[in-house]
Amino acid sequence: MKDPLSMFDVQGKVALITGASGAFGMVAARVLAGAGCHLVLTAGSAEALDQIAAECRELGAKVTTMNARPDDAATCTAMVDRAVADHGALDILVVASGMNKVAKIDDMPVEDFGAVMDANVTQSWLLARAATVRMKEQGSGKIVFVSSARGLLGHPAGYTAYCASKAAVDGITRALGCELGPTGITVNAIAPTVFRSPLTAWMFEDTDQARAMRDGFLSRVPKGRLGEPEDLAGPLLFLASGASDFYTGHILYADGGYTAG
Repeated sequence: MKDPLSMFDVQGKVALITGASGAFGMVAARVLAGAGCHLVLTAGSAEALDQIAAECRELGAKVTTMNARPDDAATCTAMVDRAVADHGALDILVVASGMNKVAKIDDMPVEDFGAVMDANVTQSWLLARAATVRMKEQGSGKIVFVSSARGLLGHPAGYTAYCASKAAVDGITRALGCELGPTGITVNAIAPTVFRSPLTAWMFEDTDQARAMRDGFLSRVPKGRLGEPEDLAGPLLFLASGASDFYTGHILYADGGYTAG
C-alpha cells in the first residue's frame, strides 16, 4: 500500500460509454477521459456526440464515436467490436443510455411503458451480453450500469415505468455480479437521485416553483442539497478501476443519504 492511489489508475484502459450525450454519459466521458482512458462514445444525437467527443479529445483522450443507440443485439456487438478494433480491448462498459416517460398508469400508453423498459432494461442486458463475450476472453472487465434511487423507492407522479425499469436494472446487476464473479468481470450500478443536468436545471433556479419543489425534496435528503455532476465522478472512477475488484453486484446510491431514511 505504498501507493494506494494507483488502485484507481485507469490510464490506457478502453471504455465504451453509451448515451454519452446524456447527463450521466457526459460525466462518465469527461471523468474517464481526464483519467487517461481511450473512449468509444455512442449516442443517438450526432451533434451532441461530436461536442462531448471534442471535449474529451481536449483532455487528451483517444476517442472513437458511433452515432447509434443500442437498440438491438447486432448494434451492441458492433459497439464492442469498434472498441476492440480501434483500441485493442474493452476494459470498461458504462451503460448510460436510457429514457423516461412520465404518466399516471391509467394515462400511459402500453407502447410508452414498453419503450422505457426496452431502453433501460433490455438494452442494458444486450450491452452487458455483448461486452461479456469480449471481457471473458480478456479475463477481466468492469461493467457499470446507471440505475436510480427510483429503483428502490416509488414516486407518486407517474413513474411506474421508470421505477420498474430501474428495479430491473438492479436485479440484472445483482444476478450478473453472481454469474460473472469467477470470470474476473465485476458488475455494479450507480444509482443517483436528482443531480444538476439540462433536464433538472430548473430545480436549481431561484423561482417560487423551483424553491417549493426543491425544499420539499431536500427535507428528505440528509446532506441538504441537490447533487452535482462531480458527486458522480468518484463513484464512477472507483467502479471502473482496480479499487473495486472485490466489489460486484452492488448498487451504489449517489443520493446524499436520500435512500437511507
